[in-house]
Amino acid sequence: VAATQPSTNWHLKENAREHHTSKFSSDELIVRRGQAFTVTFSGAEQPEKNLIFIAETGPKPSKAAKTLATFGVSSTASTESWSAVLQSSSSNSVSISISSPPNAVIGRYKLSVQSTESGSSSTVNLGTFILLFNPWSSGDAVFLPSTAECEEYVLEEFGIIFAGNKNHISSFGWNFGQFQEDILNICLSIMDRSLYYRQDPVTDVSHRNDPKYLGRVLSAMVNANDDQGVVLGNWSGTYEGGKNPTSWTGSGEILQSWKKSGFKPVKYGQCWVFAAVLTTVLRCLGIPTRTITNFSSAHDADGNLRVDEFYDASGNHLEKGADSIWNFHVWNESWFTRSDLGPSYSGWQILDATPQEESGGIYQCGPASRNAIKEGEVDLEYDGPFVFAEVNADCMYWNYDSATGKKTLIFSKSTEIGEFISTKAVGRDDRVDVTKDYKYEEGSKKERETFKKARKKLGLEDKFDPTAPTPEEIEQKPDISGKFKVAGSLEVGKDLSLLLVLENLQSDAKTVHVNMTAWSTLYTRRPIREIWKDSISVTLSPKEEKQFPIKIKYNEYQQQLTTDKTIQVTAICHVEDGIQVLVQRNIALDNPAIDIQVLGEAKVNKEVDVEVAFTNPIATDVLDCVLQVEGSDLLTGVLELRIPPLKANETSSTKFKLTPSEAGTKHLLVNFFSDKFADIKTFKVVNVIN
Repeated sequence: VAATQPSTNWHLKENAREHHTSKFSSDELIVRRGQAFTVTFSGAEQPEKNLIFIAETGPKPSKAAKTLATFGVSSTASTESWSAVLQSSSSNSVSISISSPPNAVIGRYKLSVQSTESGSSSTVNLGTFILLFNPWSSGDAVFLPSTAECEEYVLEEFGIIFAGNKNHISSFGWNFGQFQEDILNICLSIMDRSLYYRQDPVTDVSHRNDPKYLGRVLSAMVNANDDQGVVLGNWSGTYEGGKNPTSWTGSGEILQSWKKSGFKPVKYGQCWVFAAVLTTVLRCLGIPTRTITNFSSAHDADGNLRVDEFYDASGNHLEKGADSIWNFHVWNESWFTRSDLGPSYSGWQILDATPQEESGGIYQCGPASRNAIKEGEVDLEYDGPFVFAEVNADCMYWNYDSATGKKTLIFSKSTEIGEFISTKAVGRDDRVDVTKDYKYEEGSKKERETFKKARKKLGLEDKFDPTAPTPEEIEQKPDISGKFKVAGSLEVGKDLSLLLVLENLQSDAKTVHVNMTAWSTLYTRRPIREIWKDSISVTLSPKEEKQFPIKIKYNEYQQQLTTDKTIQVTAICHVEDGIQVLVQRNIALDNPAIDIQVLGEAKVNKEVDVEVAFTNPIATDVLDCVLQVEGSDLLTGVLELRIPPLKANETSSTKFKLTPSEAGTKHLLVNFFSDKFADIKTFKVVNVIN
């Protein structure tokens, strides 16, 4: 019997309110698993007793793969399986409350209903809906007991990412935009384009009930390596043919470009871009997620829990060996249970979408249990050794002579790596330090025991390592000590003033030959261009401390500076008849300030003027000025405004209009760039009223 085409009422507003999905802009029903939703349809002539519902997802739905469920009407909802409970019925329509199990596969479902009357049955398609993870539901693997944390880590579209270096932590705003139009569809496309799906679609879809599986798959898909994923990394210092990684202010533009280009990787990203895009995708799907910044982050390429850095006799940092220490590195933490490891390893899990090392043959990283990392349990899945090294590796600084191939240890440090590990506070725009959640206190007995335990699990304790320094080399004590002090402001456009402070630790005089260099670097400390070099010879009396002023003028470094605005200054001190001493400092320069004013009251659906002012602080013209503006619920997409050139010390003031679409605390993000200043970023809190 051909059934009349039903009209389905998905009760979009009411269901969205109950399921915390009101912020999505979609005409399709979006609900969370393990919770009931209501649907009303007509065309079923009173046979509610004989209704059978069919919910199916993926390319070949099957009961075995948990991608197909058939269920009749029952008197109470089930907590274990799909179920339907009759709400009400009239002569031509019926309202049903449908519940999914808390471990259902997430994604887009087709819902149909089969009715049987006097021996003949007919099936009608009611339409589609999208099912997401449910951190508000205690049965879900992503259940997060604190509602304030659910609001921050799932519903908040604004984030703050920490950067700079351990001496000088800076931060910038980011628009995650997980509820912007079409982002959810793009997230579903990302899953369907992964290598896992391409190799075996049926099995891949059947695993989409598991946050640890999806976290790992998505950590691979957010980078372009292996699978034509979303963002192409570039750490060369030149970004032709794409956008400079520091110029993005949100994930929406990146995800939309990926889709619009026919799924070609978006150029270019560095670690915070990968982490921010992964945050957007996971929050969108309902997995609580945040970004984490680790300062002095180790990239241990050879798995020996040690990073080696090499310098030549002139003090140049050499690109030798695959290990490196980044000024900072950004990754993700997502919250879910670890049924594979046991309850003590549940909670925050580390995922990293930046393509650094292969895992299982492709560039993916995690989930690694944060508790396991703290306890040195590096043998637990996934990628424990790499993550443990990022926050705990020992550092070795070597002098390398390229003529002879000989390397000499200058010094080693076990407290250098993994400092000021930072994330945004819940409900506030502040920094929270989570270092103690990653490791025991540096230098404490427990911390050294944990490090030894990790080495043992990796088989490093018993194995002779010919590349390691000898105990004698590690024990050697230098005759002098040195440090760089900053004297004055660290701002792009101003001269850089430093002091090299040298102190004789011995009770006899020492003669020292000092070779100094300054290089512009990336935030990964990769040297890009030499800025300055100098050498001095000094004699230090017994126990004497001397200071040597260093000035690097703006016009000396301006052309060489990278968009990361970082400079590494190094002094290698050759002490006569003593061991060499390395003095280094990584300097992160600040941009000049930019000011935003909202002129008047911000009201829903009413235009309001915003003014952005910038004063050129340097003695030359600033050209090619562009202002980029974005902010969820304040404007759609990214607004780009060209600004006329600015003469020396001139102030430019630019006005534009916003029409807020929703009430509440919103964030407006601004990025100003020009030929002299890369990416001056700021954000403004806008309180929108009804």
